[in-house]
Amino acid sequence: MFAARIARMPVDQRPLAIFLMGPTASGKTALAQALADRFDVGLVSVDSALVYRGLDVGAAKPDAATLSRYPHRLIDIRDPAQAYSAADFRADALDAMGEVRGEGKTPLLVGGTGLYFHALQYGLSRLPEADAALRAQLSAQAEREGWTALHARLAVLDPAAAARIGVNDTQRIQRALEVIALTGEPLSAQQTGARAPFAYRVLKIALLPDDRVLLHERIGQRLDIMFAQGFVAEVERLRARGDLGADLPAVRAVGYRQVWQHLAGDFDLTEARRRALFATRQLAKRQITWLRSDYDAIAVDPFGNASVAEAERLVAAFLAPARG
Repeated sequence: MFAARIARMPVDQRPLAIFLMGPTASGKTALAQALADRFDVGLVSVDSALVYRGLDVGAAKPDAATLSRYPHRLIDIRDPAQAYSAADFRADALDAMGEVRGEGKTPLLVGGTGLYFHALQYGLSRLPEADAALRAQLSAQAEREGWTALHARLAVLDPAAAARIGVNDTQRIQRALEVIALTGEPLSAQQTGARAPFAYRVLKIALLPDDRVLLHERIGQRLDIMFAQGFVAEVERLRARGDLGADLPAVRAVGYRQVWQHLAGDFDLTEARRRALFATRQLAKRQITWLRSDYDAIAVDPFGNASVAEAERLVAAFLAPARG
């Protein structure tokens, strides 16, 4: 069945690439390693937290031994004080994919940041650069009124954008309102239009668990391990730098935001864990919704007994024409 579906893909001469996508805690890293053991692939991380140095425990970053055996491009490439946009990722990812091909390998992009995958494959509109003063103003408004109020404002100014941006997705709410303020036009109107075809022919594997309860259990177990391994101490070190604030994308990452607020005295550690667990489950829900909307992706249950074998069959069928 899998080989037949691969065979029906349009034949073209573009180089090949593999997207391994899935919600948080679905086992993407372990599966990527299994595929790297069997196939001649080069791993490229697609994760908005793993780009930052110092975000290790709370971001579930592979440890040094794992990265030594299975090198991932686009991990630890930014300081947490620096912003990193989807446009930055697209440029870096295309460079990384070119490097992988230069080594005679197939790029295997693995991660859960849907915005990055979308930007890579479909490109980005020519939107204005970030405006620090305007972002500070929007952040201040959010502090006073709450992000729900800003999302409601976005729904009035740009209903299409608000419909696809979650009420808890503060970074994208801020960006949409910023673009509207800078250009006077809705973000959604500026993101339409034809774009050049992607330079690669892509196999998309989506890790979509049949049992959502099991995914939630894994999220809770992994969060407990993070706290046991020093998550709070990691955030304490980040705060001790003195140059990081709660408005930075690195600090707004799921889990980091809640522990940061705990250390600021907003609530106790038990409440921080509860909020982090809720936020992570909400993130997984959004990721699954996005993956189910990608009709080009082939779903694999990561918790099934044959998940690795299924993924290997897909990759083998996809790469076979290149070898033959």
